[in-house]
Amino acid sequence: MHIVSTIPQARALFEVLPRPLGFIPTMGALHEGHLALVARARDESAAVGASVFVNPTQFAANEDLERYPRDLQGDCVKLQRGGVDVIFAPDAQAMYPDGFSSFVEVGEMGTRFEGAIRPTHFRGVATVVLKLLNIVRPDVLYLGQKDAQQTAIVRRALRDLDLPVAVAIVPTEREPDGLARSSRNVYLTPEERAAAPTLHRALQALRLAMAGGRAKADAIAAARALLSPLAELDYLDVVDADSFEPIEELRPPAFVIGAARFGATRLLDNLWIDG
Repeated sequence: MHIVSTIPQARALFEVLPRPLGFIPTMGALHEGHLALVARARDESAAVGASVFVNPTQFAANEDLERYPRDLQGDCVKLQRGGVDVIFAPDAQAMYPDGFSSFVEVGEMGTRFEGAIRPTHFRGVATVVLKLLNIVRPDVLYLGQKDAQQTAIVRRALRDLDLPVAVAIVPTEREPDGLARSSRNVYLTPEERAAAPTLHRALQALRLAMAGGRAKADAIAAARALLSPLAELDYLDVVDADSFEPIEELRPPAFVIGAARFGATRLLDNLWIDG
């Protein structure tokens, strides 16, 4: 396995890897969800690359960039055990040199839900993903379902800009109590950790109620009632899987989505509705 930090080094190594090449972009602090992406890529690809880069452009000034968990050495060990051939671990100066001023605008989809709460987030995500794809030139990009709106925006950007990269979405990995695995789970206090799975239970209740024919507003109200008193809900809704526009019926393909704060930690989750 090779670990490189500069763009020329990365391009030189990725260029000679056998095809098809699978690629997993990460911000590090790897958990079983990331490793499920690696395993899927390893099963389907002749070679696998990954990046470890905490992308500053997707964090707002009041967000947790500085305290975001970092463990490059541990991440590299996990990726090597998973069968990754090349790890690209640049610093911010390599990705955003002095004078950098070009960004990918993601349109109306980027203004809803996460985009409404974090207005510059998806611009930063789309920009760094397209930069990484231009450096790595993979055949398949592997993304996790947990960040459903992010995956929808990236897929739209690749389609709109005609990048010849397939996208594979890997189901969310969960703890035994249903909590979606996330790098931010380490921030939860024991009390918050015990309360956090109620977000998943609320999503399940919303799906079940709407599948049973209950009106959306009533179903959302019933689902909200299952949240822990520690949860500060940002949103709970049902959306079209491609456009992320809210829909009134459980019409596949769709997502049941939710986000809530448990103390200082903000968690996302969703359920895929495929019929």
